[in-house]
Amino acid sequence: MNVHEELLVGGEWRKPASKARISVVCPSTEETIGQVPDAGAEDVDVAVRAARSAFDQGAWRAMNVSERVEVLERALQLLGSRIDEIGTLVTAQMGLPTSIAGIQIPSALETGRFFLRVAQDDSVSEVRQTQMCAAAVVKEPVGVVASIAPWNGPFNMAISKIIPALVTGCSVVYKPAPETPLDAFFIAEALTGAGLPAGVFNLITGDRETGAALVDHPGIDKVSFTGSTAAGREIGRQCGGSFKRLQLELGGKSAAIVLEDADIATTMAGLAMGCFFNTGQVCAAYSRVLLPASRYDEFTAALVATAESFVVGDPFDPATTMGPLVSARQRDRVLSYIDTGKDEGAVIATGGGSPAGLDKGFYVQPTVFTGAQNSMRICREEIFGPVASVLRYETLDEAIAIANDSDYGLHGAVFTTDPQRAVEAARRVHTGTFSVNAFVYNAEAPFGGVKNSGIGRDTGPEAVQAYYELKTINLDAPTAALFN
Repeated sequence: MNVHEELLVGGEWRKPASKARISVVCPSTEETIGQVPDAGAEDVDVAVRAARSAFDQGAWRAMNVSERVEVLERALQLLGSRIDEIGTLVTAQMGLPTSIAGIQIPSALETGRFFLRVAQDDSVSEVRQTQMCAAAVVKEPVGVVASIAPWNGPFNMAISKIIPALVTGCSVVYKPAPETPLDAFFIAEALTGAGLPAGVFNLITGDRETGAALVDHPGIDKVSFTGSTAAGREIGRQCGGSFKRLQLELGGKSAAIVLEDADIATTMAGLAMGCFFNTGQVCAAYSRVLLPASRYDEFTAALVATAESFVVGDPFDPATTMGPLVSARQRDRVLSYIDTGKDEGAVIATGGGSPAGLDKGFYVQPTVFTGAQNSMRICREEIFGPVASVLRYETLDEAIAIANDSDYGLHGAVFTTDPQRAVEAARRVHTGTFSVNAFVYNAEAPFGGVKNSGIGRDTGPEAVQAYYELKTINLDAPTAALFN
């Protein structure tokens, strides 16, 4: 069992003041596999003060980018030597099949290296000649960052939050989700082993109260949060009062528009990923599938067959293609939404309950609703499980109107063999991210949403830029020469 009694604070592993503990439960066996501290406000204060001191004293921020890159590359190499251990732990924590974890962990490390290249290739100062005078525009680290990660992709989300913040010179207090905190200890060990100065990275574990104390702390300059829209809204209120910088990647209710000319094999490959990847626990999931009336029955039958093709079971079995949901609470939430869909008049074409023969674990069958209307709760609210709702449309204009009739705007897709109509749909659907004939999470391009799906972008070069603050220095002629 993975038992951690200490937190990384100020470069040292310290026992927290809080005596409370969080048990980590394996969603496939329902057994406790680990325990971590449930840090209290006092522990949060100590961690933020350590990060504040490390930032203000400037040892890390005073380094040039190349020096910081060297340290962080060493950390990524250390993590790379433990890929199998990390993947096994991620599978045990959240039920991600090992066949997927074995790809996702190395991919996350490559994303980290992408961020390092972006930072190294970027210029942190630029002299502009204005009508008034020369002006140096300088990028400075934003300060102390509170990074709060979700449970649905613990390791890759940690890399996407931690590496961009550190490479720009910020200090970080990182809090993983209480359901999946264990892999964060690998990251903490790698960063300290790589020679990161004390206090630049601090790891605390805890539940919602821990996160709230972290967000509210006056020593925090920026909050980066990925999670539910409800939690993001509350964090926005907290940050607004003190003008903390804010980055939010929140929920989604994305629509996949299938046009009449779509290739059925290409479409089903995209919907298999878009609707059901990670047991549907993906904010960018295609949870609304919009089918043309002229081919509604054909595409519906194909989607049902696609859902039924998943092998649901033990995530440690290489044959498994869909594991459990992360927790009993999440399973019950998804099953509750399925009941809601039935009550609202939608029809279950496949799935709709727990799989037979799996007596242990938080499993839900891949589920397809037909006869759905966009006014139904199953089409308005994020379910975060393997549930897709099929909606019928007559014209492209109607499909786009349905896609845009949502409080969310994170992702979306169109499936068609007509490039011109693909571009039209991509431009007209109001989202922060969009895919054509596929389900794509592209870490080298900006990913994020509009409307209730968040603020800012968590990937691409923009993820690095998000941790800089701009300073303008108006120069006279002698000082201008120093910036050339």
